[in-house]
Amino acid sequence: MKEKIQEALNKIRPMLQADGGDVEFVDVQDGVVKVRLQGACAGCPMSQMTLKNGIEKILKKEIPEVVSVESAD
Repeated sequence: MKEKIQEALNKIRPMLQADGGDVEFVDVQDGVVKVRLQGACAGCPMSQMTLKNGIEKILKKEIPEVVSVESAD
């Protein structure tokens, strides 16, 4: 499952990098994926929206076992 998550994050990464940010996979337990937003994304007031409406939505679509995505910070 970790490999699938990395592959999905690699698809999302260019969009984040275009805005000066990035995402780092930290861990997954019981379908809850922990990620760390980096760069411009780390301090962005829209980071929770990016996390839930962007990253979580894509990961759930690509990997049905994913229950939610949370910030590891």
